[in-house]
Amino acid sequence: MGTENTRLEISEPLLVEPENRGGSVESDDLEEIPDWKEQITIRGLAVSALLGTLFCIITHKLNLTVGIIPSLNVAAGLLGFFFVKSWTGVLSKIGFSVVPFTKQENTVIQTCVVACYGLAFSGGFGSYIIAMDERTYKLIGTDYPGNRAEDVINPGLAWMIGFLFVVSFLGLFSLVPLRKVMVLDYKLTYPSGTATAMLINSFHTNTGAELAGKQVHCLGKYLGISFIWSCFKWFFSGVGDSCGFDNFPTLGLELYKNTFYFDFSPTYVGCGLICPHIVNCSVLLGAIISWGFLWPFVTRHAGDWYPADLGSNDFKGLYGYKVFIAISLILGDGLYNLIKIISLTVKEICNKSTTNSNLPVIKEATDREGYKLLAEERRKDEVFLKDRIPTWFAASGYVGLAAISTATMPMIFPPLKWYLVLGAYVVAPALAFCNSYGTGLTDWNLSSTYGKLGLFLFASLVGDNGGVIAGLAACGVMMSIVSTAADLMQDFKTGYLTLSSAKSMFVSQLVGTAMGCVIAPLTFWLFWSAFDIGLPDSPYKAPYAVIFREMAILGVEGFSELPKHCLAMCCGFFVAAFLVNLLRDVVPKKIAQFIPIPMAMAVPFYIGAYFAIDMFVGTVILFIWERINRKDAEDYAGAVASGLICGDGIWTIPSAVLSIFRINPPICMSFNPTVA
Repeated sequence: MGTENTRLEISEPLLVEPENRGGSVESDDLEEIPDWKEQITIRGLAVSALLGTLFCIITHKLNLTVGIIPSLNVAAGLLGFFFVKSWTGVLSKIGFSVVPFTKQENTVIQTCVVACYGLAFSGGFGSYIIAMDERTYKLIGTDYPGNRAEDVINPGLAWMIGFLFVVSFLGLFSLVPLRKVMVLDYKLTYPSGTATAMLINSFHTNTGAELAGKQVHCLGKYLGISFIWSCFKWFFSGVGDSCGFDNFPTLGLELYKNTFYFDFSPTYVGCGLICPHIVNCSVLLGAIISWGFLWPFVTRHAGDWYPADLGSNDFKGLYGYKVFIAISLILGDGLYNLIKIISLTVKEICNKSTTNSNLPVIKEATDREGYKLLAEERRKDEVFLKDRIPTWFAASGYVGLAAISTATMPMIFPPLKWYLVLGAYVVAPALAFCNSYGTGLTDWNLSSTYGKLGLFLFASLVGDNGGVIAGLAACGVMMSIVSTAADLMQDFKTGYLTLSSAKSMFVSQLVGTAMGCVIAPLTFWLFWSAFDIGLPDSPYKAPYAVIFREMAILGVEGFSELPKHCLAMCCGFFVAAFLVNLLRDVVPKKIAQFIPIPMAMAVPFYIGAYFAIDMFVGTVILFIWERINRKDAEDYAGAVASGLICGDGIWTIPSAVLSIFRINPPICMSFNPTVA
């Protein structure tokens, strides 16, 4: 998910104040910067593979349960620092000579890990890929108009790995020639990349290393607590979907029926600690509106608006309202932000072409501090431009990969003809530029929105004969390109601020992407083999699978089969999402921070209110913590949250192994009302 627009307040001058960044310009001048090849080490790649695997598992778990993925970049940087520091410390104590661990190597590890686990999201394992499978097809209904048996492709390791290899690298080559323009000329902020650089720079100072050690200890403690708690919960979860702490009616049985209960999930509480307060409150508000008022209201009209005897997963009944209203909120929010980002991009580019007034001006240095700032800025520019990536290499790489992908995509997805793939690759660099520029301005990565636009367009172009599969596959193509291009520019910004080579950033992105092309499908296959993915009664409901398939069907069939009044309600929520976003942008920031985010509100409309309760518990803990000791909260909240998420994620591995061997929990703890 994107972050709040207030993060735009981060600016270049703030990043170079020595007293705030744990090092002076003199120390930077004395620091020897390793060659780009020395920044990429075997130990760094080994740590990247280990952390990439862990974060892929966590991302899959979140993708297949609630579909909200918090940023794990801080955890990646912190754990990368911890593992390599531990590695070098142990080897030094037993007498081995070790190469010092530099912030450049730390940056490479961070980049590699994020590239790897990013494919667990953009690879579509919780959205467009699983939307093609037979379970989702049957869940929507074999007699549902536009939902054809021919439009089914079940997940398979071989084709998923091949698919990722042919689509995931193009985004890396699409914008490489513009790195100087985006980072140096336009001075784009890239808030997440900037924050990551500040974190890594702080690790490699005396005070920063001490704090990092404490953060790692904190993360490890809560990782252990989370793992032990998840293991304990397993013993009471029985067989089926109504046992254990995951179905504990903490707010009473009546509210439990409407999915309002706390399910003791360390992962969701951790998400609540990481996500901004407004995101967590928006999720809870969405749950209250939908499960507290809207769905009980629609249910009272069963027999009038829709047949009362329909199953709970029939799209002609209440289930249809849940899915399509969630879709309308997502599309309304996405379309508004897309228009906003493109407008900002065009406006800023026009301003840059006519005047330099918006660019930071380097004034004549009049004091020692001014000379230090100027010298540091020049040093960063020099390092960033030193190891050039030839334009011919980037262009030929994009053209070559596009040719390979154009030839192979129709083999994997026959309805997606070669000329449609070629057309997508012709327009993709322009979309990647818009998304990367917008990410640099606002930190909102709208890759999923571009993917949904591609889904609708290609589904409608292909029509009845394979439009669903073609639309879903095209969604994957667009998401992969625009997402990886934006991630690469974020990494270039991080590299610029940590004095890392642009070439080492690019190579580490390539290596991380290659790792992700293998690790992401393998870790997904662990879930697919062990659990009933995509079923409404499963812990892994894969909520976006149904949503994405329904979007593709809508692109082919239109709106003719929606339940009574559903289209009118969808239009109302679409307009409401658009207007709420507009309101957030026109009112003062002190008011806008209290206006909910429609995209976050949409998620509980479909899957329930239980995870909203968990996330709200996390945000309440953080709120109280900030009031008691803000500095401690700022220093350790991310570590606590990462520990809770990682511990629960690690438990997924033994849980999956037990499930594969059909070893069931020994106890089913359930609750029923007292019989009078």
